Amino acid sequence: MALNKTRMKRLSYFTAPVLSLVVLACGSSPPPESATPAPETPAVAPAPAETAKPAEPTPEEKKKAEALKELEQDRAKMKADHEAALARWTPELKKEAQTLADKTFANGKDAIKATAASKTRKPGSADRDKYRHPVETLDFFGFKPTMTVLEYGPGEGWYTELLAPALAKKGKLVVTNGDPNGPADERGTFYAERVKLVLESSPEVFGKVETVIVDQKAPKITGKDGQLDMAIVMRGLQGMVSAGKLDEWLAAIHASLKPNGILGIEQHRAPADAKPEESVKKGYLPEKWVIERIEAAGFKLAGKSEINANPKDTKDYADGVWTLPPSLKLGDKDKEKYMAIGESDRMTLKFTKVAAKAAAAPAAPAKK
Repeated sequence: MALNKTRMKRLSYFTAPVLSLVVLACGSSPPPESATPAPETPAVAPAPAETAKPAEPTPEEKKKAEALKELEQDRAKMKADHEAALARWTPELKKEAQTLADKTFANGKDAIKATAASKTRKPGSADRDKYRHPVETLDFFGFKPTMTVLEYGPGEGWYTELLAPALAKKGKLVVTNGDPNGPADERGTFYAERVKLVLESSPEVFGKVETVIVDQKAPKITGKDGQLDMAIVMRGLQGMVSAGKLDEWLAAIHASLKPNGILGIEQHRAPADAKPEESVKKGYLPEKWVIERIEAAGFKLAGKSEINANPKDTKDYADGVWTLPPSLKLGDKDKEKYMAIGESDRMTLKFTKVAAKAAAAPAAPAKK
């Protein structure tokens, strides 16, 4: 009995682990522990990036922005002035303009006297006659109503409104202009738009005027070689010089004129000893220098006049010739002073076309 008990203990010692293994093998596995989902971490919004401050405009950018603002203001004024110009053209004024354009004049002086006295001129234009002397100036140039005349840079049409009706019947007026459809942010486009609006304001006065669009960077008067009797540049040489295009413009005008054709110049006059590269910044040029440059381009000086001289002009204004009327760049500041001076002192020169000077032949290479 004791032996059996001993054997039973030994058997239990060896079989217990086996039974445990059997149970584990035959029975179902204990269910896995259910995984407890981790609590969701609330999304943290990224810290807003610091807004970079816009860079301070450079002086050049500021200057450009100011120029664009001024251009927009000028364009708005131009359009308002054009509307006012259209509104003044009553049927009676249109009839007077047509009568003037249909008239035959005996000579150039009579023609300009008639157009200068006409009500068709823009209000205020006649106020400039005492400074610009259009009848005497054009008579000095030798203007005739049968001529084909080129007007360089008509501006706001001061001379155009005198020349167009005078030439309408038996002559021809041709004006230069830039591209009015050019970039709107360019000042040159604005000036071209202004000329276009002037010519559109009265078909009776300007209907026969021909416009030649010119690239200011490469001046050429297309289609007019040897066809013009006269070309006039009224207070415009400083623009050619400032752009570095004086010689090119003179060559283009020379090519467009007939033999012995006339070039009439009216230009703000600098002191005799002035350096042109400096004086041009204020709108003035020395007379002797102008004559030399024009003669070098194939013209001969045919006459000088003091019709448009003004000894009151001191020519030393910080803002140049534009300080004087009609520009009055300083506005009301010292306005009475500048009105008392009047418009600038001007040279009035008449040239005739001669053969252009041939370019000097290059020197032959030295023989070795």
